[in-house]
Amino acid sequence: MDSERKFGMTRRQFVTSSAAAVVAGSLSPAALAHEQTPAAADRPTSSSPSRVIIDTDPGVDDAFALLLAMRSPELKIEGITPVAGNVPLELTLPNALRMVEIAGRTDIPVAAGAKTPLTRRLVTAAYVHGENGLGGAEFPEPKTKPVSEPAPEFIRTTVRKHPGEITLITIGPLTNVAMALDLDPDLHGMIPRIVMMGGSLSGGNITPAAEFNIYVDPEAARIVFQSGIPITMVGLDVTRKTGLTDAHVRRLESAQNPVSQAAANIAHHAIQHYREAGFLVDPNMHDSLAVAAFLNPSLLNWKEYYVDVETSGELTAGETLGYSPTAGDLRRSAEAEKKAAQSMTIRGSAPTLATTKTSPVLRDHFVPNTNVAMEVDSAGFFELLIGRLTGK
Repeated sequence: MDSERKFGMTRRQFVTSSAAAVVAGSLSPAALAHEQTPAAADRPTSSSPSRVIIDTDPGVDDAFALLLAMRSPELKIEGITPVAGNVPLELTLPNALRMVEIAGRTDIPVAAGAKTPLTRRLVTAAYVHGENGLGGAEFPEPKTKPVSEPAPEFIRTTVRKHPGEITLITIGPLTNVAMALDLDPDLHGMIPRIVMMGGSLSGGNITPAAEFNIYVDPEAARIVFQSGIPITMVGLDVTRKTGLTDAHVRRLESAQNPVSQAAANIAHHAIQHYREAGFLVDPNMHDSLAVAAFLNPSLLNWKEYYVDVETSGELTAGETLGYSPTAGDLRRSAEAEKKAAQSMTIRGSAPTLATTKTSPVLRDHFVPNTNVAMEVDSAGFFELLIGRLTGK
């Protein structure tokens, strides 16, 4: 079957129809009804593990994130849904399967996701993650097989099986999630939260404007941000402060368990790859921080924004824009801030001289849709990460 049409319409038709409400300046009534002011991700409790699906594109830091999640008893991982991103799906899928085998968690279903973004050609980051996605670290071919359901359908059916209970932890491009929302127009009301590694309010890492995960599929990202699902955004504003060092590798190597040894192998190769490529920074644990933010949101400081995604800019496609009554030069007293939040109009670009159109109004008043991580306790994060992987 034509993969472009197996979800009921072509990807381009899906994006066009899904973006129509955004361009018109409003969300659907169902999405607005579900919209709420987000707080930091609820911390799981040991007595009641939190159900999650992890959408990922392994990827060095994705591999660490998966291992962290699988070593965290607070989480009940309902599934892992690889997507093309850091490297093609032909590599992200077996890399995910390798991680569940290394962690001894072959009970977790792995569902293959999208091979390409919704409307764009795939751009990968092999220059960062190595040609195999794991910095060049080699592991045996996985024996475990993925489930037969494609990732968007797997997300849909699993969320419907446990409505209101499953948080999506997304650490790759958002293609799978956008397609799942297309499959089921009511699905957004059954997902309590998305904890996302993606975006930035302080500049990009693949272009000056855009963070990689959002850049790869900005149309999918915009659909997700506009869905009404509360979002916790762990972006470059904080993940740039999580460099993996030789000291961390030595700690991983000191523990004699398969997870720590695999993580040390990946870390060693990733650091070596960075140095050979001439990078002056250590590999950042972007995706692991998103998992850690769900496990312990107190590791980060948060600020509420209305976040939207640029999709049409030649130089800025994939940029995440944070609107706030107190951002930049808009700082106000507490009383004035409250009034501004009630009256702030969220606008698109100014009209041109060649048209009679007015500036598009994306929202007629400020309602935050995203809780953005602004600061991080890096030492505390690495204690959590390395401690879980080593078992110490």
